Formats: sequence, structure tokens, C-alpha cells
Amino acid sequence: MQYTKALEKYKEKIAAISSQEMVINMGPQHPSTHGVLRLELITDGEVVKEIIPHLGYLHRCFDKHAESMSYGKSIPFTDRLDYLASMNNSHAFVMGVERMLGLHDRIPKRIEYIRVLVCELNRIASHLIAIGTYGIDIGAFTPFMWCFRDREHIMNMLEWASGSRMLYNYIWIGGLFYDLPVGFEDRCNDFVAYFKPKLVELDDLLSGNQIFISRTANIGALPADVAINYGCSGPMLRASGVKWDLRRIDGYSVYPELEFEIPVGRGEMGTLGDCWDRYKVRVDEVKESIRIIEQCLQRLRGDYKRTPEFDPRGMVPKKVNLKSQEYYMRAENPKGELGFHFVTQEKSDIPRRVKARGPSFNNLSVLPELGKGQLIADLIAILGSIDIVLGEVDR
Repeated sequence: MQYTKALEKYKEKIAAISSQEMVINMGPQHPSTHGVLRLELITDGEVVKEIIPHLGYLHRCFDKHAESMSYGKSIPFTDRLDYLASMNNSHAFVMGVERMLGLHDRIPKRIEYIRVLVCELNRIASHLIAIGTYGIDIGAFTPFMWCFRDREHIMNMLEWASGSRMLYNYIWIGGLFYDLPVGFEDRCNDFVAYFKPKLVELDDLLSGNQIFISRTANIGALPADVAINYGCSGPMLRASGVKWDLRRIDGYSVYPELEFEIPVGRGEMGTLGDCWDRYKVRVDEVKESIRIIEQCLQRLRGDYKRTPEFDPRGMVPKKVNLKSQEYYMRAENPKGELGFHFVTQEKSDIPRRVKARGPSFNNLSVLPELGKGQLIADLIAILGSIDIVLGEVDR
């Protein structure tokens, strides 16, 4: 019934457009939609009066998959949500199951630091794609090439650790698929030394570029109250000046033991919460991830270095037996709050219900609000600044 009402309202809206207005389809073939998102625009000349997003072109069926198999077998499917940050997805899912089992406070510190290390590497890789593709949306080709060049080093390291370049299945319930390869810490340290000056060059290339500033400053400003009401999270929310990061708020894993700042938008080039702020928050977050990685490497080489008796699978349960309960676990992914709501079954290692809360979906929901009254060219800048992944939008 609700679907029918929404459909009738949509038909009335399209039928009511005036002779001066046009209905324009942007996507799914449009290069700036970054995938299979379709935007239906009602425009008056070059001015966007309304945006109607259409989803349903990349349905992963994650929630239903997770309800037909055991908790451990669901981990490869979490990789396919935000497939640019697979480590972060599986980390959130695994922590939820571990807390329901009561294992979370018994996980060896070496495992926890390895998890944070690979997740922060994946966070950098995700943000590099966000920054690089955003540059090419605006018309800057060089940042795109630089970001993908540096991301390749991270992909090589994660492939070395897990055996896969994109969909890792590395973080398991109670442990890891395998310990880090011998020499991984040294190679990761070499990458940090290489990447630091490259990040400064990338920051200088875009952040102060007058053409880039003209295309992003004062465009698509998102007030903090609107961001909160729409359920925005991650860089989208922090760019509006809200200092909210679940790594600090919830203090999961070993993040409370690490020193890092939470970058927020300041309206340096225009209005607080505009497209430039959203871009800059991601750049600054990459710098903070480098700090976290350096601290993880220091501990993995010191107090929690590899030993012959260390077994990354030592606490992996053969079968997950849970009492009937409901539990919600959330974590700070590169794009925002990723949450998993579990409804378990007594004496069964297959959940009754699993619901994923993807940050890309909630962040995309504010697009009609941001795009009203903007030019079509500025809509491209706004959409790119949200940094969505369709595998997470259309779960």
C-alpha cells in the first residue's frame, strides 16, 4: 500500500511539470554517477528543481544471504557491500558476532592491531578513490592518476596478506585467516615513508587550486541539523562541523589506545559543510590514518611482535552457538556508520534476521535536499562529494 502511494505521488509529480520544465535522466550510464545509479531531474533550463534517485540496479541481496548460512560463511558477502573497504565491512560484522559470543575482550592484542592496521590501509585506499574520482568529475585528470598509482601499493600489500586484491575474507570471527606475512611490517613502513610526501603533493595540487575551489566552495552546503536529520555519517557529517567518529565515540577494538585527531569541516574556502569541506575532510582523514598505521606498526614490532606460538585461528569457533537475542553493532567505515542488526536463533549458527545499515544509502538520501536550486554542472560536484558505492546503497 505504501509503495502504491509513493508511485502515485511520483506519477502526479511528473505529470504536473510545466511547459518550461524538462525531465532529464542522469545515469545509469552517466560517468559521474560512478556506477548504476539513475537520477531523474526536473529542471528549468540549467537549474535543478527536483531530484528523484532510482535504485535497484546492483542488488547484492546481502541481508537474505546472511539469513541462509552460518555467521562465518557470511563474511565473504560483507566484502561485497562497500567493496572499496572490504576489511572495514568484515571487521564490523565480526565484532558484532564476537560480542554476542562474549569473545571481544579475549581477542589477542596482536590480532586486534593487525585488524586496525589493515582496516586503516583500506580506509586510505577508499579515500584515494574518493579524492581521485572527485577530481576527474570536476575535470582534473592528474589527481586521478596519482591516487590510483598510490592505491596500487596498498592493494599489493593487502593482496600479500590475504591472497585477494579486493574481496579479502581476511578478518574472521575470533581471529584472522592468517598472520601477516614475514616482512609485511617493513614493507608497510616503507609505504608510509613513500606516501607521506605524495599526500602533501596531492593536497597542494587540489586544495588550493582556484578552479577546484570555484567548483566546490559554497556548493551543496549541508547544515549540521539537516545532516543529522537525514542520518548522514562519516565525512559527510564531520564536514558539517560535527565531531562524531565511532572510533572515538564507541572506542571499539584498540582505537582507544591510539592517538589521532578527528578532522571536521571549518568553512575555510566557503560555507561550512560545502563540497570543498567534504573533500578536505577526506584528505585530512588519510593523514590521520597514516598516524594510526605508524602506531600499529610500532606495537606489532614491539610488545605484540610475532612469536612461534601465535595462532591467528586459535579462538575461531567451529560453530557459533548463540542464545536468542537482538544485537546491533556499528563501526566507522570510510563512508560513515556501517551497522549490523542481528536477530539470533536458539541452538542455531544461522541468524533469523540480519539487517545491514549502509552509510552510502543514508548519505545519498540527502541528495534531493542538496541539489535543489543548483545548476546541473554543480549537481555533479555535489554527487561526487557524497562518495557513494552502489553495492552498499542497493544491498
